[in-house]
Amino acid sequence: MKILKNTLKNLSLLATVLILGYSCSDDAEKDNNDIVLSQADLEAVLETDDIVGGIDVALFELYNNNGSTGKTLLNECYSAQYTDTGYVATFNNCVLNGTENINGTLTVTYDTDGEQGSFSASYVDFYVGEIKINGTRSYQLSANSEGNSVSFSVTSNLTVEMADGSLISDEGERSFTLTFGDSLESTTYSIAGTWTVVYEGNTYNVTVNAPLTSSVNCGYVAAGDMTVSKNGLTVNVDFGDSTCDNVATITYPNGVVEEITLRD
Repeated sequence: MKILKNTLKNLSLLATVLILGYSCSDDAEKDNNDIVLSQADLEAVLETDDIVGGIDVALFELYNNNGSTGKTLLNECYSAQYTDTGYVATFNNCVLNGTENINGTLTVTYDTDGEQGSFSASYVDFYVGEIKINGTRSYQLSANSEGNSVSFSVTSNLTVEMADGSLISDEGERSFTLTFGDSLESTTYSIAGTWTVVYEGNTYNVTVNAPLTSSVNCGYVAAGDMTVSKNGLTVNVDFGDSTCDNVATITYPNGVVEEITLRD
């Protein structure tokens, strides 16, 4: 489960790349004078993954502890009451991955078709600090026949109301694959997917063109590329040749190519 947490954190690291990429260049704005993309915009949009990442891990842990009908699982942070169709998870002033206090109840439903590792969580006025979440988040977990990798996908249809009343919607799918090696250095992860975020009337589309990959003990994404657009402004982010370094390449609509240093 530690590797899973690291993988979710690395998705947030990609968010940092986008913030840096858009805030580093004036050339992109010369060809898109009517479009303004601020660092504050992206920080707010990308905060969604930070908010729910720790909750995802908790839901997987509760699923793996799949109890019999009527069983209650308790720990110091959250609890679950199991039925034959799923479980109800209750969070009481929980702090996960450095979040603010998490409070509320999630109804988790197993896949009715009986597909192993498939379930969905329903958010109804669920709180992380003063942030309110509504919507659904669905999960599919699988492993290959050799047992050397595990994959899971997360499909989101969430609305997040920030403390100031602003709204962020997140819809789409992220998929993750962990491939186990003989050591942490040879154990790798990859991230793919397509998702859309809407914030303050702006629409952001993210498409991973080549899976974003790295070793789990590398602090940066080492390979792969993605396209990110806002209201018609599109850039490409290329993470390199699998070398574990803090460098990525941004290509802007006017053909300008810029190398940036990623933030730790």
